[in-house]
Amino acid sequence: MAAPARTPDVLVTSRPLDEYCALFDLTRARLAALPGPLLDCPGGAAGLAAEARELGCRVVAADPAYALPPPVVAAHALAARSSMAAAMAERPYLYPPPGRRPGSYLRSWDRARRLFTADSAAHPQRYVAALLPRLPFADDTFALTLSGYLLFAYPELFGPERQLAALVELVRVTSPEGEVRVQPLHDGYGRHCRHLDALRYALGERRIASEVHRFPRPGDGRTRQVLVLRAADHRARGLRA
Repeated sequence: MAAPARTPDVLVTSRPLDEYCALFDLTRARLAALPGPLLDCPGGAAGLAAEARELGCRVVAADPAYALPPPVVAAHALAARSSMAAAMAERPYLYPPPGRRPGSYLRSWDRARRLFTADSAAHPQRYVAALLPRLPFADDTFALTLSGYLLFAYPELFGPERQLAALVELVRVTSPEGEVRVQPLHDGYGRHCRHLDALRYALGERRIASEVHRFPRPGDGRTRQVLVLRAADHRARGLRA
């Protein structure tokens, strides 16, 4: 049975590889050197899978939207582009990234959306319809797992219990030597998660180590944050919230 399409309240974004690197504090060299596959969850209509694969990085994207035909996903992504344009006009303190003009930023999304459309049509097996907090992957499958603009960005859809279940699931499918990176830690209006400390405590009870990794944001040097998760030992692989 196909996974349900993602709720229309969640934007199907089209972020390119360079934006992923800036958001998650990664480099192309690190992606190229990964010892195993990378999971992008949710993948949306991003160009990451196609672009990172050019570096030799094996990528699997997971998103409930992939239950829909690729042209339909691309159409949702085009609508998300319009929503992002409106958000940049309404909240210029959040969007676009420093040093980027709105037009140039949105054109990078256009290119990523075209890459996604072509790659998902040519290699559909790399795009898996799946909805957190349940993923159809075996334990320890991925060397690195990225999850952007979902778990904390939509608190009305992911309350504390569902956030915890989703984070535990992301750790389950990631190898003990790898890590999970989640961002942002705020919603679409810049409001930070108030129960993050309690969430990290609950993760610790499940033998999952967490760290809020802080690094300078390209362009203006302001601090950006990413939640980094690692299983404390192999027994954490089978745990669910």
